Amino acid sequence: MKVVVDEKLCEGNTKCQQTAPEVFEVRDDDKSHLLIDSPPERMREKIKLAARLCPRQAITVSDD
Repeated sequence: MKVVVDEKLCEGNTKCQQTAPEVFEVRDDDKSHLLIDSPPERMREKIKLAARLCPRQAITVSDD
């Protein structure tokens, strides 16, 4: 699984960090940063939820 955060779209709303703090971290630049580039499959549903909750749809999840 591959997760990408589009920094041009991200506004740092922290929905992703609240949903999957082990994968996403919103830093001082008000952008979400990935803590794990290729998270384990067991986290897929949690990450997909974070992507759905993103108000700017800045997160994409795809298969490797």
